Amino acid sequence: MLIFLAVALLIVLPSPWSFIAFFVLIPIWVLELFGWSRTVKRHRKAVGVETLIGQDAVVITACRPTGQVQLNGEIWEARCDAGAGKGETVRVVGREKLTLVVMPADTAPAPAA
Repeated sequence: MLIFLAVALLIVLPSPWSFIAFFVLIPIWVLELFGWSRTVKRHRKAVGVETLIGQDAVVITACRPTGQVQLNGEIWEARCDAGAGKGETVRVVGREKLTLVVMPADTAPAPAA
C-alpha cells in the first residue's frame, strides 16, 4: 500500500517534494514489510481437523457407535463409543482420518486452554 502511495506522490507532487516523499516512504514500506513478516512467522497457523478437538457438536444422526454431528455449520461423520442420541451435545476428543471421535459433553474432559 505504501509503495503505491510513494509512486503516486512521485507523480503528483512538484519536483523536489515528490522525491523527498518517495525516499521517505520507501524505507517505511520496507520496515513494514519485514516487520509484518517477522510477526507472522512466530505464530503457528491453526488449520485442519485438529482445530476441532475440544469443541462441542450437536448429534444429528444417533451415534451408536457411528453417526453424524454438526459442528460449525458442517456435518461430520462421528464415532461415539458411549453412544449419543439425536440432539445431544457431544465434545470432540480426537479423530480417525475424517471421522471425529466424540464423547457426551458431560463426561468428556474439559478442553485445554
